[in-house]
Amino acid sequence: MSETFVLVTGACHGGWAWRSVANELRAAGHEVHTPTLAGLGEDDDPRDVTLTDCVNSLVEYVERAGLTDITLVGHSWGGYVLVGAAPRLASRLRRLVFWSAFVPNDGESLIDACPPHYGEMFRAVAAASGNNGVTFPFEVFQQAFMQDADEETQRIVHSLLVPQPLGTFTEKPDTSAFYAMDIPTAYVLSEEDLSLPGEWHWAERFPQRLKNPLMIETPGSHEALFTRPAELADAFLRACAQ
Repeated sequence: MSETFVLVTGACHGGWAWRSVANELRAAGHEVHTPTLAGLGEDDDPRDVTLTDCVNSLVEYVERAGLTDITLVGHSWGGYVLVGAAPRLASRLRRLVFWSAFVPNDGESLIDACPPHYGEMFRAVAAASGNNGVTFPFEVFQQAFMQDADEETQRIVHSLLVPQPLGTFTEKPDTSAFYAMDIPTAYVLSEEDLSLPGEWHWAERFPQRLKNPLMIETPGSHEALFTRPAELADAFLRACAQ
């Protein structure tokens, strides 16, 4: 059966980041949409952009395109966008797929959900940026986010990232409507994902917040959309088997 995928990126990425995964899915006969959310375009000003703005931009994209029976996929911070948008798109959804993604508790901002030193880094970088944007230092990105690529590839991808609006990390979401939903969910976990360490790891906290999710493991790091696109596309297709 042909699926309609809408792929939502993590922080600092635009829809361009899904190109290799989208190509794999399209080659298998599926429809794929890769929106760039508010504040994450190459020339966007991140200064006053909020999580609500990003949720609104996803909802507007889906409604404007007239999409239905959607498999909605969110990566990393994109889990926040899924949780906000899903109740508003409920009649258009087939399932939700969280890939190494946050599943926030009510009132829990992304900074609340991260190790304290991450929050301190985000706030310091944003304060020094001049535009309230968060970027990941190359060394952090290299060692914890994309350690399964060669340095040249790491530097190319890192150079393409855009500042993430700090407001998308500090806004505290209302998740009550999301947790009242009854919709099939899957949680895809990259096996070499080092981006959240120890007790903060994805597998230790977030799948358990979903209602009976299908659990799927796939090779690669937090940036497997670049390093293992075929395997990641296959994981998303396996998530559609439920």
